[in-house]
Amino acid sequence: MKKIIFTLALMLGVVGVAHAQGDAEAGKAKSATCAACHGPDGNSPIDMYPKLAGQHASYTAKQLQEFKAAATGSEGRANAIMGGMAMPLSEEDMADLAAFYATQSVTPVAVPEEVIEKGAALYQGGDIDRGITACIACHGPRGEGLEAAKFPNLSGQYPAYIASQLEMFRSGERNNDHNSMMTSIAVKLTDDDIEVLSQYVAGLR
Repeated sequence: MKKIIFTLALMLGVVGVAHAQGDAEAGKAKSATCAACHGPDGNSPIDMYPKLAGQHASYTAKQLQEFKAAATGSEGRANAIMGGMAMPLSEEDMADLAAFYATQSVTPVAVPEEVIEKGAALYQGGDIDRGITACIACHGPRGEGLEAAKFPNLSGQYPAYIASQLEMFRSGERNNDHNSMMTSIAVKLTDDDIEVLSQYVAGLR
């Protein structure tokens, strides 16, 4: 927990200032090629692809930068499809696209009644015995994340997509989290934890 708090403080003081403001109108025009997978307004019609609507611009831009970095052989976020999509994008393009999606409203997700109790306990309090930090520390009481630290908004996201990312952090397939913050937590989660958390956090608002 102390490591998480220290890293958060460091990111707020240093990393948070490095985000360029984009032009949402320009981003809308540039988003046409993104619509097939992510929807015209960032609400993807397919749950294996993330909703981008309402996502923090700083986070979306960071992911695009890291998809491009990985595609060129640098350290980043490896994904064959997104690497190809991000390759031709300039920093300005990324900022504009991120700004556009940030202005859109995400469609809400309902939380199944049966996951609320366990999901709330793990999300809000973590699990001290297993060394699991509470998700609320970085993602907020409503799943809204933290723009300055580039922690994503999870509210309204597809549970299936959230689960897939937790599984990838757990396996090491995804490793673009700052200071291995997500990896260190995900490796301690069971399959049931991931299913419950994914459904619970997606419904927060």
